[in-house]
Amino acid sequence: MRSGPVRWTGRERGRTCFRWDCSVGRRIRRIVDMTTDNSPLITRVASRRDHPACAKIFYAARKATFHWMPPAKIRFDDFEQATADEPIWVAERQRQIVGFVSWWPPENFIHNLFVAPGQQRSGVGEKLLTACLAQIGRPARLKCNIANEAALAFYEKLGWRRDSQSTSPEGLYWLMMLDAEK
Repeated sequence: MRSGPVRWTGRERGRTCFRWDCSVGRRIRRIVDMTTDNSPLITRVASRRDHPACAKIFYAARKATFHWMPPAKIRFDDFEQATADEPIWVAERQRQIVGFVSWWPPENFIHNLFVAPGQQRSGVGEKLLTACLAQIGRPARLKCNIANEAALAFYEKLGWRRDSQSTSPEGLYWLMMLDAEK
């Protein structure tokens, strides 16, 4: 959070750090990991102030990678509708939001996972999935457009499996499953 003074409690347990945010008067948990460029990658619960940055990422990432969608169907204001009533976690690097994940809790369904185009393939997506799964548990599900080959490979590398195929307004998709841990 950027408003108000922040005081680290000095307690660090593995990669999870705790801090006291004086602006809201409560302890905040952040999962911290160091990337190869030594910039901390932090995942945290999104605040309403984070929504404009998330909307920019949502728009830019879809413009850059959703080649199967007509460009006119990708609009900047789609973010609020796509994440309505869903918890959102963001990933920050050097105080800049570089990605977000949102999910539908009643069904353990990951609805959105987007990383800024310049930050893709740097571990952001995996860290966001890890943070999300820590909240929702397993089994978990998500949909991935069949034309999104990079995303399909990403999920499969992390242990997700293709369960069934169906159609949505955006085209054919795979329902992906991450089974319960054994």
